[in-house]
Amino acid sequence: MRIVDLIEKKRNGGEHSAEEIQFLIGNYVCGGVPEYQISAWLMAVVWRGMTDAETFALTRAMVASGETLDLSGIPGPTLDKHSTGGVGDKTTLAAVPILAAGGVFMAKMSGRGLGRTGGTLDKLESIPGTRTNISIPDILRQTATVGACLCGQTDTLVPADRLLYALRDSTATVESLPLVAASIMSKKLAGGAANLLLDVKVGSGAFMKTLEDGRALAELMVRIGEAEGRRVVAMITDMNAPLGFNVGNAVEVKEIVALLKGNPWIEAHLNFLVRTICGIGFVLAGRCKTQSEGEALTHELITSGAAFDKLCQIVSAQGGDTEYLLRMVKQQVARFKYDVRAPRAGYIHGIDASEIGMAAMVLGAGRKDKDDVIDASAGVLIRHPIGKQIEADNVIASLHSNCEISIREATSIVQGAFDIRDTAPELRPLVYETIGL
Repeated sequence: MRIVDLIEKKRNGGEHSAEEIQFLIGNYVCGGVPEYQISAWLMAVVWRGMTDAETFALTRAMVASGETLDLSGIPGPTLDKHSTGGVGDKTTLAAVPILAAGGVFMAKMSGRGLGRTGGTLDKLESIPGTRTNISIPDILRQTATVGACLCGQTDTLVPADRLLYALRDSTATVESLPLVAASIMSKKLAGGAANLLLDVKVGSGAFMKTLEDGRALAELMVRIGEAEGRRVVAMITDMNAPLGFNVGNAVEVKEIVALLKGNPWIEAHLNFLVRTICGIGFVLAGRCKTQSEGEALTHELITSGAAFDKLCQIVSAQGGDTEYLLRMVKQQVARFKYDVRAPRAGYIHGIDASEIGMAAMVLGAGRKDKDDVIDASAGVLIRHPIGKQIEADNVIASLHSNCEISIREATSIVQGAFDIRDTAPELRPLVYETIGL
């Protein structure tokens, strides 16, 4: 079997066998295939696509490229949650402690952000002292004793994905449905949870721009998970506007602390989505029979303080300063703050998630390159929800940064992100569909 023959086969529209895919991925991870050949094969996949059988085989080969988590010793139901990412998407930081407080065990491996704002790990690390680089034995120990672990992907877990993603990013081969699905699902399957909850975001601030593309990805990932014997539910949710009022890192942690403490000022969509995710999660894990029961349990865990206590336990187990969460007095404060004002009166019809994300990155809350250092204190704080009637010169957002020049650039971006009109908007749904429940 030769790599060049496999490239030619896919280029010509042929279908690979599982053995061919295993040969390709296994040899690449071991260093037996040069990057230029894998790059050629990836481009052929982008052009020609893959069948379900090929995508399943690719996912299995990627899982087999490294270690996996064995959660069989965990004393209760296991669940993993994944979001395809979006602007202001901080739901993991709320959902994991809520579900863990309700008896669902979660070994949650998350990532860092590239572009726009930071990822879940960047937000978590804005809490002083918090470690996210945790070994597999420690992940298993913390999950079993605390109920959850929020950490980064280890070097030995699905190394094929780490290698392939870096190559895809530099060869314009990221946008391929089979490659995206295999990348996500290989990590979820290697994570060992029996139940998987996927949040597929669509819109201007998401990777998938249309509902049709989001549905196709969601359905494919559900099929992959079910083929591997996992229970999988995929939600398709809106990401045309930022999720929540705060976009950044430390500012998003502050919003999650407020949510878990039951504060009433939490943005409605963020509050709704967290409760929906947890309601479905409790059903998936067998803790509740219906989503409404799961949402009622979520409400109980928040109002009793159990969910916030669980977040503090997770952070403490990972070396973080829980006083930061209890009083938020140690939160880093940006040197410069600036209020962006509405250019006219009217109703807020939309807040473009992509533009708000771009402004947050300009302020220092995201990375243009993978080696960039994130400013945890930087961010955009939105002052009004979509649908709100405002007057000219009302403050619509506040910008936080340690770079005054960045604030000037971000101001025009944020003003352009707000669509203000004379009539009230027709609000779009936050959750479009739920697949597999």
